[in-house]
Amino acid sequence: MDYNEEDQYLMLSGIQHFLFCRRQWALIHIEQQWEENVKTVEGNALHTKADKPFIREKRGDKLVVRAMHIKSNDLKITGICDVVEFVRSNEGIELTNEEGKYLAYPVEYKRGMPKKDESDIMQLTAQALCLEEMLLCEVTEGFIFYNEIKHRVRVPITDDNKTKLRKIVSEMYDYYKRSYTPKVKTGSFCKSCSLQNICLPNIMQKRSVKGYLEGRLFE
Repeated sequence: MDYNEEDQYLMLSGIQHFLFCRRQWALIHIEQQWEENVKTVEGNALHTKADKPFIREKRGDKLVVRAMHIKSNDLKITGICDVVEFVRSNEGIELTNEEGKYLAYPVEYKRGMPKKDESDIMQLTAQALCLEEMLLCEVTEGFIFYNEIKHRVRVPITDDNKTKLRKIVSEMYDYYKRSYTPKVKTGSFCKSCSLQNICLPNIMQKRSVKGYLEGRLFE
């Protein structure tokens, strides 16, 4: 498959789905299946407030750009940054139609609280890599605003996280190129998944007919 065209790139937002559950990601991004639940509706409502395309708001030495389209030709991913804050600094880069130089900081909006896993951090890291490639700059940190605690969390963009992110995207493309929807180990997290009626995790927990027959023969 030729990945030179952007419409063939993977969605950056899928990184969070992938790390939550690889099967969920494949059902959405390979099989094109989706189902709303309370959490997805609340999340969409929150992003609607942040995503106001083409709005550039100047606040002193800060330029706020909402719903900025981003991509990485290196990683072959594309998506939308909820907000990118450009802060004036002599160490930054020049921006079109703006005086001075600016540093870029991606800001992602989430409906809940900080997660125990790294899915939010990896999604923000991907945004940072896209901005670095597009703007020819270095993004050293970003922020995640969690609506449940009404607070933004600072996230350093480290080399280790960039390496992790590249491995994750590589694995996503492996599944995507093979059109492969994996089976996964089920757990309590399945109850919060918007696709549980499509995925049917309870059925996955049951032994297959072959496994049952082999078990009986062994007995």
